[in-house]
Amino acid sequence: MPFEPIAEPDNTTPDQHRRKGRDGRRLPDFLGLLRRKPQTDLDSLTKRILLPSLPVTDEEMARATHQDKGQKLARQEMWEDLARLIEYGDEARLRTPGGENATMLLAYGARADVVAAAEDSLHDGVAPDSAGIDALEEMLAEFPDSYACALIVALTHIDIGWAWRATATERTMIEHEAEFHLHFKRADDILGPFDGVDLDAPSLAAAQCALLAGRQKPRLRVADDYEKLIDLDPDSPRHMRALGEVLLPARYGSYEMLDLEARRTAARTGEVWGTGGYAWVYLDALALDPGALERLDCEFFIDGLRDIVARKRDQHVINQLSAFCGIVMTPRSGKARLPSGAEAARARIHDCLDWLLENHLQELHPLIWSQTLLKPGLTPALPSRRALVAKGRQTALRVIARRFAEDIEDGSSIAFSSSGMYRLPAL
Repeated sequence: MPFEPIAEPDNTTPDQHRRKGRDGRRLPDFLGLLRRKPQTDLDSLTKRILLPSLPVTDEEMARATHQDKGQKLARQEMWEDLARLIEYGDEARLRTPGGENATMLLAYGARADVVAAAEDSLHDGVAPDSAGIDALEEMLAEFPDSYACALIVALTHIDIGWAWRATATERTMIEHEAEFHLHFKRADDILGPFDGVDLDAPSLAAAQCALLAGRQKPRLRVADDYEKLIDLDPDSPRHMRALGEVLLPARYGSYEMLDLEARRTAARTGEVWGTGGYAWVYLDALALDPGALERLDCEFFIDGLRDIVARKRDQHVINQLSAFCGIVMTPRSGKARLPSGAEAARARIHDCLDWLLENHLQELHPLIWSQTLLKPGLTPALPSRRALVAKGRQTALRVIARRFAEDIEDGSSIAFSSSGMYRLPAL
């Protein structure tokens, strides 16, 4: 699974971002889960949902600004300037309006060209040219004491390592797995002289967490490594969400470990998020593995959602939580149903969509809703950005229309503004 999914501009993973623009490729149609009424009725109701939509948001612009800055400085080989920016980003805990770490976006931009070339070669069945990574290694030799330069090169090795693993076939499995471990070993060696806690550098601590995938017994270190990272940078939800993902049984943990670490994280980040840390840790875990609902403390999770919203009113976050409750937590039927207790928890969280819409949603960020149709970490070929925006808007309006169908079936409308949601009577 790729390092830190859904962190790049356009709300896609780096791999998705490079493959966007393939017209004619359609997103999975999970909307059948959202329809209790015939589609034609639901589509007609969406016309009475008056919600401003932002195809390009402040969050996307901020992410793109940091990423493009890192890429530009790397192309111009202005490594000292880039290192200073990364060090400042860590020191100031600089982040986007939605909470993404500027440091990691700068570092992604700096390695994007090398990683993209390697990925393209591997997808074509050809071993990557080593010229790109060799040039970065030479740069590191010029600045051996710069943790920022070490970070860029180590993360490049990590990304290329994942690319080798992702492109393995039954015939090439042994070779690709060996390359995966070689790149992770080199990244580990590069980061060895630097300690994120000693240097007060969350980016280094995040890179150490990324190295868990290459360790023989990651389960023994995952809680401690992420605890150090989250304690360094408790304001960032990115780290807590990543922790929840890696604690799933399919990765390095168990449902019991997930719940324990979610509670411990909530206790340690209480001054920042109240009980919100519990919800952040579970957010991506629930999207990836609904089985985690069986261990979830539903009331604690909902309290966490309320505390997040009380402390972070940014519309990017409101759209994230609304899409999560409205899509991921849609009640299931048939074989997709979980035991009754877990389904009851899912329904309770789904019902949180009401107060999120009524009290907090002011504008629609369509890409978040289209991304939520895909589980975190998935990297299929995506359609064009325009298609993603259209799909996200359609999805959001259908979710809202379904939720308030009884209120607007008489011809009235639902409108959203900075003062909250309100109903407009039929003319």
